[in-house]
Amino acid sequence: MKQVQSGRRSTNTADQGEKSLKRKVSDESNLRGTEEQIWIRMAIFNNTTTTNVSALYHCKIEENFKYILLPVSYTLVFVFGLALNITAMYVILFRTKHWKPSTIYMINLNVCDTLYILTLPFLIYYYADKNDWPFGELMCKLIRFLFYTNLYGSILFLSCISLHRFLGVCHPVRSLYWMNGRRARLISVGIWMIIFILQAPILYFSRMNNSGDVTQQSTVCYDTTSKELFNDFIVYSSVVMLLLFVLPFGVVLVCNGLMVKKLQEPGIGGGPMSQRFKQKSVKMIIIVLLAFMLCFLPFHVNRSIYYTFRYLDKQVSCSMLETASMAYKVTRPLASANSCIDPILYFMAGQGFRSSIRKKKSKAKSENRKSPSTSL
Repeated sequence: MKQVQSGRRSTNTADQGEKSLKRKVSDESNLRGTEEQIWIRMAIFNNTTTTNVSALYHCKIEENFKYILLPVSYTLVFVFGLALNITAMYVILFRTKHWKPSTIYMINLNVCDTLYILTLPFLIYYYADKNDWPFGELMCKLIRFLFYTNLYGSILFLSCISLHRFLGVCHPVRSLYWMNGRRARLISVGIWMIIFILQAPILYFSRMNNSGDVTQQSTVCYDTTSKELFNDFIVYSSVVMLLLFVLPFGVVLVCNGLMVKKLQEPGIGGGPMSQRFKQKSVKMIIIVLLAFMLCFLPFHVNRSIYYTFRYLDKQVSCSMLETASMAYKVTRPLASANSCIDPILYFMAGQGFRSSIRKKKSKAKSENRKSPSTSL
């Protein structure tokens, strides 16, 4: 009996040892599985973190000043620009009987400015809310597209106005054939086609970042593009700047320089009509050059410097990059301010506006004379 019991005990001990061994194996396998899951999760986290870090630039720029500068400046441009452009559009459409080529260019310039001004409330809200875009990606692309459409549309139509005035001053006989209403309409259509074709890539480059940066969770609507597309964007923007700013600016400088030289000749401006024509030409030269020198030139110069520093990234110190960024942000409202300067070009140089004002005043005076005075 004792042998049988001892045999059973040994058997039970062996079974227990086998069970404990199985438990250890299963525990080790579970532990290995858990460790493998942990390592996999850590690898995924590390890859994600690396991706997010690589998507960021070397320097983090503090741009708190733009949350005050841009909403305030864009609000001023919206209020004054909208009033001036609506007034100019009313005068051109309803008070101008004979549309000259310069009038056709002015109404196209007016349309450019009005379309851009109507987008400013979205940007005012965006920057006042500290770069948190709530209007969706489609609206983000449209706003950025309309900004550059207005910018280069204004440049090209101002260049056409300068060229038209140059032909009228320096080549008056030849201008009768080359600068008529039909050709001005064809040129305007061609300008719109050029703008739409060259600005279409903006709809691709304009992106949103739904996660913001590492410290700020917000939805950013890039005024340039994301970092992975930035090198391509620099090439594209450089080509556009060359074709739509540098070349037209050169044309404007040459035309205005030759006009100034021609207007200084003794035979120009002798009679009353010639003197009025000379004054009108001088005013247009001043306004067009003011728009280019004040609005377009500082914007493009500072933008080019900022883009270059962003491209070099780690090769440029953060202080230099921050200074370039600040200069670029300051000149952006100046580029928008051309929407307020363009209507002044028509009011000061156009005869239709002043003649309509004179007619209104004379009509009001005649009505006051005819109406009998009544006393209470």
